[in-house]
Amino acid sequence: MTTNFIKFENDNIEQAFGKGNIVTLDLDIELEAQVNNSDSADAPTHRLYSFSPKGRKVEVGGIWKRQNKSTGADYYTISVRSFGQIFRANLGRYPEQDDVSLQSIIPWTS
Repeated sequence: MTTNFIKFENDNIEQAFGKGNIVTLDLDIELEAQVNNSDSADAPTHRLYSFSPKGRKVEVGGIWKRQNKSTGADYYTISVRSFGQIFRANLGRYPEQDDVSLQSIIPWTS
């Protein structure tokens, strides 16, 4: 396990802190997912942070809980802002793992 994942503290993803990374041809960042306590239905469940070249924590995006319109199943999406572009992905179980707290970052194709 080296790229494109978030490992949460426990299986209750919506209330858990997480760490991970995204590596693509134009992104190579470490992430921290911190729970976002908000009463707004449109607010993300987590704020995503990364680090500047000098090690300063910078907010770069969020995680949102969504519901599949046809099945009603819950799922999570993420977005990360980088130099005017937005990286979007879904979270899903990491390949060949049974650990629900380990989520693979699955990029959307556009």
